[in-house]
Amino acid sequence: MLVVMQHDASGDEIQRVVDTIEELGYEARPMPGKQRTAVGLVGNDGRVDASRLAALPGVKEIIHVTQPYKQVSREWKEESTVVRLPGGLRIGGNEVVVIAGPCSVESEEQIIQTARSVRASGAAMLRGGAFKPRSSPYSFQGLGEEGLKLLAKAREETGLLVVTEAMDAEGVDLVTQYADVIQIGARNMQNSSLLKRAGRAGKPVLLKRGIAATITELLLSAEYLLAEGNHDVILCERGVRGFDNATRNVFDLAAITVVHGLSHLPIIADPSHATGWRDKVTPMARAAVAAGADGVMVEVHQQPDRALSDGAQSLYPEQFAELMREIRVIAEAIGRVVAEPLPAVSA
Repeated sequence: MLVVMQHDASGDEIQRVVDTIEELGYEARPMPGKQRTAVGLVGNDGRVDASRLAALPGVKEIIHVTQPYKQVSREWKEESTVVRLPGGLRIGGNEVVVIAGPCSVESEEQIIQTARSVRASGAAMLRGGAFKPRSSPYSFQGLGEEGLKLLAKAREETGLLVVTEAMDAEGVDLVTQYADVIQIGARNMQNSSLLKRAGRAGKPVLLKRGIAATITELLLSAEYLLAEGNHDVILCERGVRGFDNATRNVFDLAAITVVHGLSHLPIIADPSHATGWRDKVTPMARAAVAAGADGVMVEVHQQPDRALSDGAQSLYPEQFAELMREIRVIAEAIGRVVAEPLPAVSA
């Protein structure tokens, strides 16, 4: 439930609404906006007498939030959320943020060279898995903390902010030490203990859509993060499982516009995992930007044929450079710009 205040409501009137909600046994969340303040009622079990709140001075209207998710919805917060990252980089505003890098961190030389390459082409963030959840237990599982240290070194040399995955609740604390954004992968989208820990980590979270998750389930998973106090959440469409094996997954391009309509949270697209094939990544990345995605995440490897994971869907550096040129044109055509990388720390 949302209690929308009149535009000229006083601080005392807003506080009285907060006090009344708490007297009723629920949690109150004031949300100042550009035009007026709204107060969210958390924990509504259907027994709240809305008339008691509607009669208070300064109250304009009561909005009953019908979706199973609350804080991620547009009814809860009308203005789009802009996630602010270190150095002034933003996701969710007018800029389109490009995240690029290998599926897995394999060595110092590999991650540093790739980071330099994608930065030269215009990427603003570096992706790379230090912990890799794989379908087979015999596949490469990542370098662990050593991989995190290499990602941090790449950030120092290039200025690229780092996003990497935490696989479990205990791993969140380790990833938090090295990364700028904690990624929750598709396999863990509904891991509630992991979501709760990430929600308390004090770092922005990139939440990927599960392989068979509905949009409602994605938003409910995001609700876990916001319920723990973390409002810096970025959603990611990365394809869902279908019946046709022509692509790795079915890239739900419409999810970008649907999420923007339902939620104030930004959403990016991962065409690499969505398609699974190198020749399909570029056209789908272009389409995602045209559809209004707040960013794209693309896998790039110096030698995809030698990659320890996901080589078939990784772009060569020259292909990524061409993609960047193309999406700049698309972004400009729809009134947006591609975010520029930050200066290197060691520069």
